Amino acid sequence: MTFLALTVATLIGCINYGLSLGYGLTFLLGGVWIVTAAQANRAARTLSASVLPPTQATAGQDARFTVQVSQTGPAGNVRLEAQASQLGRSQIGHSQSISSMAFLGAGQTMSLPLTVAAPLRGRLELGEVRLIAVDGLGLWHAAYALQGTSEVWVAPKPEADAPAPPTLHAAGGSDTGRRAAGHDEFAGVRAYAAGDAPRLISWKHAARTGDLMTREFDAPAGEALNLTWAATASAGQTEARLSRLAAWVAQASEHGLPFAFELQGTVLPPAHSENQRQAALNALAQFTPLPEAQPQGAAKPTPRPLPLAPLRFSLLALAFSMLPALAHFPVWISGMVAALLGYAALQADPQRKLAPISPLVLLLLAVASGAGLIAQYGTLLGQEAGTALLAVLLALKASETRTVRDAKLLSLLGLFMTSTHYFASQGPLTALHSVAATWLLLAALAGWVNGRGGTQTGRELLRPISRVMLLAAPLALLLFAFFPRPDGPLWQLPLQGGNQTGLADEISAGEFGNLAQSRAVAFRADFGGGKVPPPAERYWRGPLYEAYDGRKWTQVRARFAAPTVETLQDAPLYRYALTLEPSGKPWLLALDTPTQLPQNAVLTGGFQAATFRPASLRTRYEFQSQAARLGREESVERLNFDLLLPEGQSPRARALAEGWRTLAPAQRVQAALDYLAQGGFSYTLSPPTLSEENRVDDFLFRSKQGFCEHYSSAFAFLMRAAGLPARIVGGYQGGEVNPDGGYLIVRQQDAHAWDEVWLEGRGWVRVDPTAVVAPARISTNLGTALTQPNATAPKALSNVERLRLRLDTFQNAWNNWVVSYNGDQQRTLLSRLGVGGVGSVPYLLGLAGVVALLLLPMLALVRRAARPRDPALAALHDLSERLGLPRSAGETATAYADRAAREYPQQAALLHEIAALFNTLRYGPPAQSAATLQHLRDKLRQVRQK
Repeated sequence: MTFLALTVATLIGCINYGLSLGYGLTFLLGGVWIVTAAQANRAARTLSASVLPPTQATAGQDARFTVQVSQTGPAGNVRLEAQASQLGRSQIGHSQSISSMAFLGAGQTMSLPLTVAAPLRGRLELGEVRLIAVDGLGLWHAAYALQGTSEVWVAPKPEADAPAPPTLHAAGGSDTGRRAAGHDEFAGVRAYAAGDAPRLISWKHAARTGDLMTREFDAPAGEALNLTWAATASAGQTEARLSRLAAWVAQASEHGLPFAFELQGTVLPPAHSENQRQAALNALAQFTPLPEAQPQGAAKPTPRPLPLAPLRFSLLALAFSMLPALAHFPVWISGMVAALLGYAALQADPQRKLAPISPLVLLLLAVASGAGLIAQYGTLLGQEAGTALLAVLLALKASETRTVRDAKLLSLLGLFMTSTHYFASQGPLTALHSVAATWLLLAALAGWVNGRGGTQTGRELLRPISRVMLLAAPLALLLFAFFPRPDGPLWQLPLQGGNQTGLADEISAGEFGNLAQSRAVAFRADFGGGKVPPPAERYWRGPLYEAYDGRKWTQVRARFAAPTVETLQDAPLYRYALTLEPSGKPWLLALDTPTQLPQNAVLTGGFQAATFRPASLRTRYEFQSQAARLGREESVERLNFDLLLPEGQSPRARALAEGWRTLAPAQRVQAALDYLAQGGFSYTLSPPTLSEENRVDDFLFRSKQGFCEHYSSAFAFLMRAAGLPARIVGGYQGGEVNPDGGYLIVRQQDAHAWDEVWLEGRGWVRVDPTAVVAPARISTNLGTALTQPNATAPKALSNVERLRLRLDTFQNAWNNWVVSYNGDQQRTLLSRLGVGGVGSVPYLLGLAGVVALLLLPMLALVRRAARPRDPALAALHDLSERLGLPRSAGETATAYADRAAREYPQQAALLHEIAALFNTLRYGPPAQSAATLQHLRDKLRQVRQK
């Protein structure tokens, strides 16, 4: 149930945060849960066992019962559990639980000992004895109940230093001339006494006289011990007197002396044999009254050190499960976790004699870690802070692992830790690590289950786990594809973006130049085999910057009337899917202009595609775009806002642009572009620093070196000064075509800024001033533009770059079919299969089948618990279910068969035969029970169901 709870908790987290790869891990664990249930159930059905009691037991010592176990099915672990109690006059006895584990090979028979403490004289009874088939991971315990009870009478503990026992003259000694009762010669007759054996009666005398007479015999008299209750009077209390008698019986057996015995109706003539000794001890054990057995709590077992090999394997598996996260944690967290795990591995070795870390020190480390994480991240609930805290707590738990239960818990927590890595990455390497970590953690869990004292090697543990995971894989794939994928989270928690890169909320000199240093992928655009837009049309629209304060451009939150959008019907239509890397920003970076948006997305008044739930993970979006005339009818308020400039800033640039006011609007735009094209400007990632004041003047008339944000900012300033509404659009331009996959790779270095100018009758017109300075930036790529600004074609790809693109093809396919698999893709798949959407009748039937498969182990256990544990009664119970005819309380098998035969006359003979087999099994000779039970089950399968 703990394993199932872990799986459910992981599934809830995956649903809430859209961790597609986490679904795979969750369903793999669910498949493991089902496969191990089937294994345990199958192993239980092929077990058989019987209990053999000890021949004798003595108070104060252990009684050794023996259980003969046979396994006709597959090899596996078997646990033997029993309840033992010793009853006295109070009938509330000393009770104890016994458990032992063994590994039973296929077709193997083994004798398992059940050693039971016997503190008191009296009857020692094994109550319920269960043989439990345990799967390789210890998740499931399928019980096989042994029938009947086994008991032994516990003799008193012999008195230490007991005095010499009394003697008597008895038959069997040397010839001293005296005679004593014996069996050698006829000595005469006497009157019959009740209890005399019939063979000693003189039947001839009875025939003549009518009186019963008993014959007597004697033999030469000798020495024998005379062990009687009266001879122990000096010992004191009852139990002490019985202990003395037990000591005398032991002395007689040890020295080979004959003894006579008399106790509470048990009279044994002098003899020396094992039967004599056993009879005397049984009489002592059964002497009444029995001693009072006081209820006792279970003795607290002394903890034993955990085996070194499986503990180190568990710590190794736990450390491996943490590896991806340790690379992202602060150095002090990673160092602390490594130190704690390393010390735990060293301290587990008893030869090193290292002291365990005290609970106080562990508590202080936990508090200090929490305080440090709050100081660094400001919270303990975010992605990075939360996983770091979990890693610290796991390492602290490993440091205080003392029991097998703690060691098993490490594996379960390690599985949960593995699922947290998907917050940072869901790539193929993360998936490979997850499978390997799960493999190791499950093997470590199995290492604590086996009954061979932790002697299994890593290979012996990993091989069966591989088989279990392979069997679970088909169900995991089925659930991954068809389990419902909700379109939104269940709840919202702070999820830190951690080192996310992308476009900022404002633009200033150097902003895009910093992004240009990064080759990290911003998104991939897959056109599904359709036409890919030419480089000049690859403008991926992002945030819109309209407010300018002299230093930076920022977005405007004011509400303006919605502008018009007029699609150009003769323009090409592009259908594509964007797989966006996490940025934490609301914009979706669509081609100009999106005509069809993904679910939960909107088109703002600035023609920007945005979502209300920014993705914190890699996400796939479906788009459709077509060129359009934007904002031909625009609000006056917005147009006036986009004319504003800070007072007194950059007077030279303002004077230059005001000289263009006499020109037509389109000519003013061209005048500014001509100025940039002919003014000696250059395109560079390392421009000189601009002054704090009059930054546009400093750029246009002094430095003349810059990146895209320099040119777009200066151009927007000139247009506003020339009397034209203008603004800056941030986004990405370009993209590298992957010839193997037929999609575009847009990197952070493709981040770009361009301008939009509003022209009467045309609306917002895109103008890219960077293109007149470095045309290669638009037609090729950034690297070519920096070295050859006027180039028209990119450089040829090297072999390394070609290999990188092929690897990216695999990455893109992984993103599309695994990481980005969501509700939309699931609905598309269901539609192609003809199943219909989620909620359709075929889908619900299929899902019900999968759920039934998931619940099958639980249903099997419930049914198993409802059946009687006695095999014969279980067969009778199954018969009543097959017939749909419940058996009444106290109704015998024969009476039930008669009643059932009247209901089903065509099966009367078979029903009576089953009843006869049941009676034979319950009351016949035990030697034939196995064969009779199998015959009964065979006949039961012949009964036609209702």
